[in-house]
Amino acid sequence: MRKLRFALAVLFAVSAVPLHLAAQDSTKTDGKKAPVTLKVQVTFAETDGEKKLANLPYMFFLKAVDNGPGPAAWAKMRIGSRVPVYVGKENGMQYVDVGTSIDARGFIREDGRFDLSFSLERSWLEGDVVVPIEKPSSPPSDPTTGHFREPIIRQFKTELPFTMRDGETVQTTQAADPLSGRVLTITVTINAVK
Repeated sequence: MRKLRFALAVLFAVSAVPLHLAAQDSTKTDGKKAPVTLKVQVTFAETDGEKKLANLPYMFFLKAVDNGPGPAAWAKMRIGSRVPVYVGKENGMQYVDVGTSIDARGFIREDGRFDLSFSLERSWLEGDVVVPIEKPSSPPSDPTTGHFREPIIRQFKTELPFTMRDGETVQTTQAADPLSGRVLTITVTINAVK
């Protein structure tokens, strides 16, 4: 009789463990949406009046996740060049990153749209300025002698939180450079990858 009770207790314990684990698994996935891969295109367009100066498209993939307890991973893109900048006779040259940086992440909303956050930065070279390397004792015959041509580095930065649906294109930002008057327009398009 004791052996029968022991066998029944063991059988009950063994059968209860899988039921308990199955219940835990179903609670973990209930209400959670599966991550969605988004194809994101960010375009920087620069105009001077009616004249189009640049149209720079950047495409990358982003994994949008359910708005759960943990943060979504950032998708990051960097492209550009390191430009030498003269910082003085003692320090010589220093290199500055010039180009485009894009950081983005996304969350899935209850209504099927996506909450997106972007951090965008673009810098570019425009013209140059003659900078004296050292002060001459007498005026040189050639005005550029003893001078270094220093680039002018223009910069644009923004952080954008907004909501989009699959297949939508949004003009997110338009800004004018205060010195040149050139207008920078940023457009974002997203498509869910099926």
